[in-house]
Amino acid sequence: MSTITDEQLRTFVYDEAALIDEQKLQQWEQLFTDDGHYWMPLTPGQTDPILQGSLMYEDKMLLQIRIERFFGKRTFSQQPHTRCHHLLQQPRITARDDAAGRYTLRTAFHYVETRRDEEALYAGWVTHELVRVDGTLRIQLKRVDLLNCDAALPNIQLFM
Repeated sequence: MSTITDEQLRTFVYDEAALIDEQKLQQWEQLFTDDGHYWMPLTPGQTDPILQGSLMYEDKMLLQIRIERFFGKRTFSQQPHTRCHHLLQQPRITARDDAAGRYTLRTAFHYVETRRDEEALYAGWVTHELVRVDGTLRIQLKRVDLLNCDAALPNIQLFM
């Protein structure tokens, strides 16, 4: 089994954001492990997504439902579709265990979401907990810590 390089880890993070920006959401969802989660905490430094409320804590099934709804012909609130753009700082590798195939990266970001005349800007950090499955990197947890997570936020339509 070959070692995954730092460059491959960073490229994974950039490519994952590009799939969202390009609205290739079905491909994006396939990056998650079967037990993977997408988590957006409600409070700074939150440590528990189960016993504390979160802005989002979605397993793979909920991600699939959100994606189906986004592209649904009867989802009038998404006609035209919301668009987005990620601006990422270089991902920083914060943990690596090549023997176990586990990697953690933290990336600062600015994210813009727009639909018609409305635009929202978000900033924060994404933590990717990646695992190697059959030689391929997959997301076990994507945690999005918004700088203003405890503010009154508008509806977030896509994924940061």
